[in-house]
Amino acid sequence: MNNIRNFCIIAHIDHGKSTLADRFLEVTKTVEKRKMKEQLLDQMDLERERGITIKLQPVRMDYQLNTKEEKYILNLIDTPGHVDFAYEVSRSLAAVEGAILLVDAVQGVQAQTLANYHLAVEQGLKIIPVINKIDLPNARVKEVEEELKEILVESLEDNFQILYASGKTGVGVDKILEEIVLKVPMPSGEIDKPTQALIFDSVYDDYRGVVAYVRLVNGEVKKGDKIYLIGTKTDSEVLEVGYFKPQMIKSELLKAGEIGYIVTGFKDLSSCKVGDTIIKNVDKARAADLHLVGYKEVKPMVFAGLFCKEGVELEDLREGLEKVRLTDASLYFEPENSPALGPGFRCGFLGLLHLEIIQERLRREHQLDLMVTVPSVAYKLIEKNKERIIRSPQELPNNLNSIVVEEPWVKIDVITPKEFLGGIMKLVADKRGQHTETNYLSETRINLHYELPLSALLTDFYDKLKSVSSGYASLNYELVGYRPCAVERLDIVVADEMVDSLATIVYRDAAYEVGRKIVDALKDTLPRQMFEIRIQAVLGYQDIGHQKGGKVIASARVAPYRKDVVGYLYGGDVSRKIKLLEKQKKGKKKMLALGHGKVDIPSEAYLAVLKR
Repeated sequence: MNNIRNFCIIAHIDHGKSTLADRFLEVTKTVEKRKMKEQLLDQMDLERERGITIKLQPVRMDYQLNTKEEKYILNLIDTPGHVDFAYEVSRSLAAVEGAILLVDAVQGVQAQTLANYHLAVEQGLKIIPVINKIDLPNARVKEVEEELKEILVESLEDNFQILYASGKTGVGVDKILEEIVLKVPMPSGEIDKPTQALIFDSVYDDYRGVVAYVRLVNGEVKKGDKIYLIGTKTDSEVLEVGYFKPQMIKSELLKAGEIGYIVTGFKDLSSCKVGDTIIKNVDKARAADLHLVGYKEVKPMVFAGLFCKEGVELEDLREGLEKVRLTDASLYFEPENSPALGPGFRCGFLGLLHLEIIQERLRREHQLDLMVTVPSVAYKLIEKNKERIIRSPQELPNNLNSIVVEEPWVKIDVITPKEFLGGIMKLVADKRGQHTETNYLSETRINLHYELPLSALLTDFYDKLKSVSSGYASLNYELVGYRPCAVERLDIVVADEMVDSLATIVYRDAAYEVGRKIVDALKDTLPRQMFEIRIQAVLGYQDIGHQKGGKVIASARVAPYRKDVVGYLYGGDVSRKIKLLEKQKKGKKKMLALGHGKVDIPSEAYLAVLKR
C-alpha cells in the first residue's frame, strides 16, 4: 500500500474541478489524447449540458515521479460543487486520505469552498490548497491567496504551500500530482486482516445486477468469494472485481487501500445500500466487530409529489425511483394518492436543484413524463406532547387551535463583495432572516452569517441573491433545527372543486400575497372553456356534504367562450335576441350542474405555479 494515494477534488461550483481532472488524465496518460473530451468524468448527458457535476466519479491513474523510479497508483474521486449535492462530497471524503481544495483565481473563496473545507477537516484529511484558472486576464492570485491563508491557517502546518495551476492549459498540474504523492498519507489497513469494504456508491446493471463502488479498508476480495453485507444481512457471491480507468476494468483482485468495484450479483435493489460494509461470509459471526462506520443518514427537507401522466404506469415509476435511489441515497419516497392526480409518490429532496435533476433523470433514463406538485418543507406538529412530521400540505389540519407547528431553519453563509452588503441584508430581512455574524475574508470581501426558515430558500431566494449582488454572491446552508411558526394551509379551488395538488402552507401574514400570485398564475395559463372558470385561494377550506366554504382571500375568473347565437338575426323585436341569450346562459348552468364543467388542469398551469 506504500504506493497508493487516494484523494478527491473539492471546490465551489464552477471552480474547475472537472477540467483539472481532465488534465490529470492527460498527464498520467490514463486516457489517450485522441479520446479526451471535456468533462470526461461527468458520465451523464445532464452533467455535460448543465456544466455541473452531479455524481461523484472515481478513476485510477498510474503515475511516476520524475526524480524516482517508483510508480504510484493515484485514486481520484471527482465531486460535485453545488450545495444540493454536498452528500456526494461527504461520501467521497470518507473513502480517501487527501483532498485538493480548489479555488478560482477570479471568484476567490466562496460559500461551498468553506463548507467543503470544514468537511475535509472533520475527516482528518491532508489538504492541498490550489488556486486554479491563473491564466485568466482578470485573475486575482495574490488577493485570493490571502483569502485562502485566512481560512486555512487553523489546519495547515507552518510550512504549507499554496499551489497555482490552470486546468485549461495544464500549467502547474505536474506539481499538484507530485504534492499528492509526497504529502497525502498512504492508506491505513492490512491485507492479512479480515476483509472489510465500505460501499460509497452503487449502480444497477440490467445484466449483472447491483455494482458496488467500494474502498477496501482491510483484506482482499476476488471473483468467486462468498460475501456478506452487514447492514442488509444478505449473502452473495462476487461475480467480478475491478477498478476505474474511468470505465470499469476487470482485475484479479482488490486489496486493502484500493478503490474499485464489486459486481455483487444482487438483483434486488434494496440488498446493497450506500454506507454498508462488505465482509467475507466466513466472518459473518464477527459482523458486529467488523462493521465500519458508514455515513450519517441524510434527511431530505424539501418534499413534492411525483404523479404519473397518462400512459405512465405506477410500477414503472416505482422501479425508476428505486434505480435512481440506488445511485442517490439521499432520495426519499413513499406511496401517495391524490384524488386529482391519482396514485404517485411523495418524494424528499435536498433542494430544488436536486428535485429538478431527479425529475430529469426519470424522464431521460426511464422515459417517465411526470407531474410534480408544489414543493414544501417538512413541518413538525406538536399536540399534547406528541410529535409528528408532515411532508405535504394536505396533512396540515385546517383547525390548529391546540397544535403547535414548527418549521425547519437553516444557517446560511453568504460570501460577497462588500459593496452589495445593503441589498443582501434587505433581501434576507424580507425573508425573515436573523443576522448572527459578519467576517471579513479580505479588505473587499465579507462572509455574512444568517439564520432563516428553510421555506424562504424554496421560492426565488437564490435568484434574488444573484440579482442584488450582480452575480457575485455565493450561498451555502445547513439545517440547524425546528422553530415555532404561524402558518396555515392555503387551498386552491377551481370551478368549485378543490385541487389538492395545488395546496400549500403559507405564513398567515403572507397568505394574501401568495394566494394572489397562485390565482393570477392559473388565470393566465388555464385554457378557456364554454363556461366560466372561477379560481379561488381559500383559507380554512371545508367540504362537508354539500357544504363547501372557507375564507376566500383571492379570486379570479377565466371568461367563457361565447357562441354567437344571435348572429343570424336581422331586425325584428329585441326580445327574441334576449330570449336566445338567456337560453344560452341556462345551458351553461346546466352543463356545470351535470358535472360537465370539470376543469382538467394542464401541466403548464402547475409549472406556472411552481415558478410563481
